[in-house]
Amino acid sequence: MNALKHIPVFLLVCGLAILWQTPDGLAQQNPEAAKTASEPAERDGQHDFDPLIGSWKVHWKRRQNPLTGSNAWIEFDGTDVYRKVWGGRANLDEIEADSPSGHIEGATLRLYNPQTHQWSIYWANSKDGKLTPPNVGEFKNGQGEFYTQDILNGRLLYNRYIWSKLNTNSPHFEESWSEDGGKTWEVDGIADMTRISEDGLKSTTPQIPDSAKAESQAAVHDGQHDFDFYFGTWKQHLKRLLNPLTGSTTWAEFDGTIVVRKVWDGRANLNEFEGEGPTGHIEGLTLRLYNPKTHQWSLYWANSKAGVLSLPPTIGEFKNGRGEFFCQDTLNDRAILIRYVWSDITPNSAHFEQSYSDDGGKTWEVNWISTMTRTQGAGDKAR
Repeated sequence: MNALKHIPVFLLVCGLAILWQTPDGLAQQNPEAAKTASEPAERDGQHDFDPLIGSWKVHWKRRQNPLTGSNAWIEFDGTDVYRKVWGGRANLDEIEADSPSGHIEGATLRLYNPQTHQWSIYWANSKDGKLTPPNVGEFKNGQGEFYTQDILNGRLLYNRYIWSKLNTNSPHFEESWSEDGGKTWEVDGIADMTRISEDGLKSTTPQIPDSAKAESQAAVHDGQHDFDFYFGTWKQHLKRLLNPLTGSTTWAEFDGTIVVRKVWDGRANLNEFEGEGPTGHIEGLTLRLYNPKTHQWSLYWANSKAGVLSLPPTIGEFKNGRGEFFCQDTLNDRAILIRYVWSDITPNSAHFEQSYSDDGGKTWEVNWISTMTRTQGAGDKAR
């Protein structure tokens, strides 16, 4: 819910603490050990956002000119649908509304990091298909606070999200900015939510006339539906080169499943991957966003062990049925180029390769091969 932006371990630990209680003399000899044993387990917040799963009617208030002394607000209504990812350790919501400045379609991806016990919250809107820097934070005493640095009116400032009342039927969200290093905050976005049924969602979702949709699609290259073939459930066989760019020819092979869902009626999509790799169980996701201005896609990857998106994204497009996507990243502290290639696409099969280059793209070494076979049809007919 960031449409306003720029628009079970406790009981086990207690039991073990009793079983391992040491005599007073030994505890005095090792005070640090006694101190550690008495410390509570770190709070597990991986299901903090579960109460939001479902459909909501949302009333928004937005300050028209933040940090200018203005008290002029605009108000409008819309809908928001939340869906679980990774069983709740991540989630995606889609926002749709008609504001005074035009139609809004947005999406928020939230990822939980089990190591830091924090959430990273990424926002994107359909007009540019780009993710904002994540707001990062956690819940304490029923309130979630999430912070980042971002640009407002050309200036680098602090930005804060606050979530409250999640365990009610009227959750509350606020977005604020600070220009004095967090000493003071000005609220510039407020959202109040009311739960609705699926039937209620259909009746309250803003409708775009078919003529307007046709006109919009005719005005641009229809690359926005390049990944429509992918919606549904797939079996995946993977080959992974264990030590890329070292001369190694040792590969590991394993299988997995992929479920791909529409976002923004296909102009974005989210796929969940699950499999048993050489190093253990893998859960990952890929978020793909289409930019209607550049006619390119941005592809972001995350795995559940880290709970953050890989940056930068690979960016590219399809030509003649083949998709190529590129970015620059590092491997073993060295700068390299990365390339994704999608090819051999049919209604029931597809081929994917990842390659690295350490000579500026003159040569490429394939290090990841995925062969996909459809097991179910494109069952996600949601927006």
